[in-house]
Amino acid sequence: MTSQHEQALIEKLKRLPPERIAEVEDFVDFLQSRDNARGLTRAAMKSSEAAFGRVWDNEDDAAYDQL
Repeated sequence: MTSQHEQALIEKLKRLPPERIAEVEDFVDFLQSRDNARGLTRAAMKSSEAAFGRVWDNEDDAAYDQL
């Protein structure tokens, strides 16, 4: 984000009433929480690839790879 965008956002925030500021803050917290959860999900998926690879990569199941 450029400083011009940051300044524009700050000016918009300054014009909001206090209860709206609280809503904006809650929304920003929600976005951060959601991003953190997605990161944890990706990390868990990545860490389990090797274990599942041994189960999934076999000749008996090779036909399913074509689907």
